[in-house]
Amino acid sequence: MVKGVLGLHHVTAISSDPQKTLDFYTKILGLRLIKLTVNYDDPSTYHVYFGDEIGHPGTVLTFFPWPGQPRGRKGAGQATTTSFSVTPESITYWQEQLTSNAISVESPRRRFDETVLSFQDYDGQSLELVGSRKIEDRTVWTHGPVPKEHAIRGFHSITLLEEVLERTESVLVDTLGFRQVREEEDRFRYEAGKGAAGTIVDVVSRPKAQRGFVSVGIVHHVAFRASDDEHQKDLRQEILKAGLNVTPVINRNYFHSIYFREHGGVLFEVATDQPGFAIDESPEQLGTRLALPPWLENSRTKIGKNLPPINLPKRVVA
Repeated sequence: MVKGVLGLHHVTAISSDPQKTLDFYTKILGLRLIKLTVNYDDPSTYHVYFGDEIGHPGTVLTFFPWPGQPRGRKGAGQATTTSFSVTPESITYWQEQLTSNAISVESPRRRFDETVLSFQDYDGQSLELVGSRKIEDRTVWTHGPVPKEHAIRGFHSITLLEEVLERTESVLVDTLGFRQVREEEDRFRYEAGKGAAGTIVDVVSRPKAQRGFVSVGIVHHVAFRASDDEHQKDLRQEILKAGLNVTPVINRNYFHSIYFREHGGVLFEVATDQPGFAIDESPEQLGTRLALPPWLENSRTKIGKNLPPINLPKRVVA
């Protein structure tokens, strides 16, 4: 029997202005800029990665900034909310932190016995902070503006909005190895691997929901973890057996990827844990320069001229 995915690997979304994106996620949420590179499929566009101290799988939120493009529309067939883990004791801190930065925050509410704080970034990207237990061993970025005890500890979950629950459930459970663990009104929770924060997918079932439109403020795709190339190969065969159209393995430099759309329309990726983000920069220097893959290095000057100038975040030494 093929081992299922290990949990969430990364989430990639669309933003507008690259500088505003950098400032929000490093200065307000306190994540580390792990990698500043380009969209390998469109090198005229940045691809920025945020995460913990070295970008462990399960902590990385990435963006394609599309300046001048319209806002997207949240709807069915999309990943509609990205949720991060914090300690339960940190929810009050985050209410104050976000409000003091003029970020509108909803009142905390309970979901599956956890406290959830919902808000949006400058582009309307739906985000949550979830007070999670058993996350003390998860690494954090300690050289940012957020105190260590309140720092974000990787992903908690991703929420999908679907018209037909059963179609998406079949992919999650039968193909990727998730298991349903909870249900609350129209929200169904699935866990992979060892369970708990970083392995969770919530599916909200709304049969009459309007279809979404991917653009600024919307998640582009959700990536799940494969332990290595062999594991990914086995999962690819399972995806093919399910009658889904999956790409060949694509080299993304920091991981190897395959892509497919689940039956409801969400773009899924399965990415390997290795080789990681330190293959072209030391762990200390991650995110301090424009990093290009070997096949684009000869075009560095041309690529750099076509990218808008940005100011990289400065480290705060504790």
